[in-house]
Amino acid sequence: MNDRANVVVMDPDACSTPVVDADRVSSVRRSLPSEETVQDLAQVFALLADPARLRMMAALLEGGEMCVCDLAAATGQSMSGASHALRMLRMRRVVKVRRSGRMAYYQLADSHVRMLFDLAITHARHTEAERGDG
Repeated sequence: MNDRANVVVMDPDACSTPVVDADRVSSVRRSLPSEETVQDLAQVFALLADPARLRMMAALLEGGEMCVCDLAAATGQSMSGASHALRMLRMRRVVKVRRSGRMAYYQLADSHVRMLFDLAITHARHTEAERGDG
């Protein structure tokens, strides 16, 4: 008879009990953001997953308010590409626009966006230093 036939392999990450600390689970569930907020965050992070849009944000972080022509030149994008990226960022309220005559000037929407992007850059540099890349 084969002794291995009765062996059950358990996933080491699997819980044998559905809820271990019910109070903690309830507390965490109450503090989670709403479904609408989570969906908004997912859309913003998906938007920021594009390198061209990230370069656009980095240029705005460094240069402050800039026109689309200067942003295109600074990021190495075409005017069309820069305009499209800015339109998408504006739709998600990541950047805002100020018009002066026929010119449009863009800047990061608020200090929260600036702080989020700054922290992401700091994290990336920290990770590079740990790997020995930077």
